[in-house]
This record gives sequence, C-alpha cells and structure tokens, in this order.
Amino acid sequence: MKTKLFSFIFFLVFVVQLYAEYVGNTQLRSFSKPLIVVILLIWLYLETNLKGRFHKRIFTGLIFAWLGDVLLMMQSEHPSFFIYGLVAFLVCHIFYIRAFTLDHKSNPKHKTPYFLWAVGVFAIFCSGLFFYLQPMLGAMQFPVLMYAIIITVMAIMAVNRYGKVNIFSFKLILYGALSFLLSDSALAVNKFAQPFPQAGALIMASYMVAQYLIVYGTIARKLVVTRTEI
Repeated sequence: MKTKLFSFIFFLVFVVQLYAEYVGNTQLRSFSKPLIVVILLIWLYLETNLKGRFHKRIFTGLIFAWLGDVLLMMQSEHPSFFIYGLVAFLVCHIFYIRAFTLDHKSNPKHKTPYFLWAVGVFAIFCSGLFFYLQPMLGAMQFPVLMYAIIITVMAIMAVNRYGKVNIFSFKLILYGALSFLLSDSALAVNKFAQPFPQAGALIMASYMVAQYLIVYGTIARKLVVTRTEI
C-alpha cells in the first residue's frame, strides 16, 4: 500500500518538475525539486525503519542528494555552488557504493558473470566522455574526473549485486544506476560542451527515475545468502 501511495505522489512531483523544466518556470521548479528526495526519504524510512546498514547508507546518500539538489538550484545566483553540489552528489554516490558493497560481502565467493564486462564497458564510456569534455573543463578537470570515477564505480558495484540479492532488487538498482549515468552525462555535456534543447527535462527525468528505482530496489532487497548485517 505504501509503495502505491508514494509512487503516485512521486509521479505527481515528477510531472510537475518536468513541466517546470519544459516551460522554464523557475518558481515552480524551486518548489518541486526539493520534494523529489524528501518523498523518497519518507518512503524509505516508513518501509524499512532503517533497520539495516544498507538502508541507513542509502538514506544517508539521499540526504546528500537532497543537499546537492538545493545547491545546484542556487548556482545561477552563486556559480561556486555548482562545485558544492558536485561534492554533495559525490558523497551520495560514495554512500551508495558502501551500501552495494554490503551485498558483495554477504556472499563474496559468488562471482558475477558480467562483472568484467561491466568494468570494461563503464570504464570505456566514462573515460571517453571525460576525454571528450576535457578541452572545455578548464579548472574543473580534476573534480569532474573524480566524479566520473566514483559514479563509474557505483554502476559497477550495482552490477556486482547480481546473484547476491533477489533479481527484482538487482534490476531496479541496476537500472537506477544506469539512469544516473545518463543524467550526469547529459548534465556534463550540456554544461561544459554543447547545450541542447530541453536538456533540463532529460537531466531531471533520468535523475528522478534513477533515485526512485534505487529506493524501490532498496525496499525490495532480499539477500540470497546472509553473512552480514542486513
């Protein structure tokens, strides 16, 4: 029941946010954007009571994501807030990685058959994107490189959950990680290389889908072998 209710509320915010992005309504966007993560935080807390380390780490990551959302909203007036927002999302991804690592520790002997493929594909994609952006990054080269590495590791660790958790949770979080890659890649291209029409709508749509799927996957998570605290 909670899943249907919060999914419906989230969908309403999703539509409002995309409408605000599409028409360029700054006031409406400032109202709806902070609600994205707030709804997910409440949903995650009510469904899990944060009883396990996995839940606590995802919850903490979401808090930093909310902070990143707020900081990025303010970058038009304070350009330096972009780097602060970047750092907030960097910490968010680190907490997601720490959560996904728990699933690996639950059954470390299980080898994910797609792991090496995932490492290769994600590494090629993110390094290719970075080298494409590099001439336009200027002083942002190091922060963007660090961010690219961390989000790549996050996606790889999402793949590494295969066979260690129920398949429904695995798919939700994997698709969430891929949506995060799409969102951040679109944001980087739009900001540093070539702005494109309705970039804000694409960035926010993929970001909202990513966070929703990661939270849903966290709520639905069941370990195949329990050798760590849940």
